[in-house]
Amino acid sequence: MQPRWEGWKISRLILTLESAGDYAYDLRYHAKLQGFVYSLLRGTAYEHLHDARGYKYFCFSNIYSPFDIGEGDTRYVAISSPDNELIRTFAESLLEREVVNLGNMRFYLREIRIARPKVKHSVALVTRTPIIVRIPKRSYAKYGIRSEHAYVYWRPNIAFEAFLRQLEDNLIKKYKHFLGADVEEERYLPLFQQFVFRKQVCNHLLIKNREVKVFASLWEFHFSHLTREQRELLQFGLDAGFGERNSLGFGFMEVKVGR
Repeated sequence: MQPRWEGWKISRLILTLESAGDYAYDLRYHAKLQGFVYSLLRGTAYEHLHDARGYKYFCFSNIYSPFDIGEGDTRYVAISSPDNELIRTFAESLLEREVVNLGNMRFYLREIRIARPKVKHSVALVTRTPIIVRIPKRSYAKYGIRSEHAYVYWRPNIAFEAFLRQLEDNLIKKYKHFLGADVEEERYLPLFQQFVFRKQVCNHLLIKNREVKVFASLWEFHFSHLTREQRELLQFGLDAGFGERNSLGFGFMEVKVGR
């Protein structure tokens, strides 16, 4: 039997999970969720992504709502990708699952919904998970940054312009690599028009068996009168994730309802 999304263009899966027990919400869910996502690729044409360097072209949300979980409670996780075949591979693997294990948390997989949120001429995008942006040393003088490190994480004491320019640069680089072709950057820029900074967060990630402190931030972005090229670039970002460490679940974006 063919899945109900056969032939559809999809970029997002929303999983409905029913908790099998009582659990405290784990703020370090990233690695456990990433491990689950990679497990869906075992034995598929995308299995190599686990050990591949560079961009992975998928992102995922947190376990929402982010509160302690009681037995029988419903929670949701979303996975997105601009690669239609990759998101289909995730979907087909999920069809074979009845249980989702995330660390010590066990859930029953009750439903898989598909979606393809669209970027229109005017749109508002909000962060479901924080965005990571690093400022490289070559840009320190431009933004008045003093540091001996090769890069610094953007924080509110650094100019907002630094965040926006690095975010644009990261998005265009990923887009070029995904297309496998160069693009005329001036046709996409300036991209970010209006924004609302929500707050800074600090996460402790386990990277290469070492705990690393990572600074990230939550935002709301408003766009209007977008050109076709800008819509295509933002659509890619909506599906692939904004900023860095998307395959660890950072920079997962949603279209704001009501816009």
